[in-house]
Amino acid sequence: MSLDRPVSPNPYDLLPQVPSFTVTSDDVSDGQPLKDDQVADAGNTSPQLAWSGAPEGTKSFTITCFDPDAPTPSGFWHWVLVDVPADVTSLDTGAASGDLPGKAFHVRNDGGEKGFMGAAPPEGDQVHRYFFVVHAVKEETLGVDSDVSPAVVSFNLAFKTAGRAILHGTYQH
Repeated sequence: MSLDRPVSPNPYDLLPQVPSFTVTSDDVSDGQPLKDDQVADAGNTSPQLAWSGAPEGTKSFTITCFDPDAPTPSGFWHWVLVDVPADVTSLDTGAASGDLPGKAFHVRNDGGEKGFMGAAPPEGDQVHRYFFVVHAVKEETLGVDSDVSPAVVSFNLAFKTAGRAILHGTYQH
């Protein structure tokens, strides 16, 4: 069976436009291959992220990692961290498997875990993009619980996002 297919569009280009702000990482270089630490069968560790310049009125953050290039109609969610307090502006390497700030919590990723799942594209498939996004949220809570799907989180973000900071890495197995 061949997995040949067109490259999916940048999913964030398809959402309502919101102001952007800055996200940087010691572990992910924008547009470059991920380090082994962020690969599922190597390190499987969430990357360090730091952000600044969030829009005024930001009351919390949601952090996500999405792969639009998975061979599914809906892509693949690798990480969904909700309700990060507004005074938090960074996460250390491996933060997804440690103590989370404030009342932040994980929603189950598409691998079935509540936490971070590293890159795991099918062997021989096209280059996959991993969009690490910090969503500035207009409310202290997104209004969801840890049992909702990543799609429900994303739907709620469509109405409550004040801004987005985007960084993406790539990986091919």
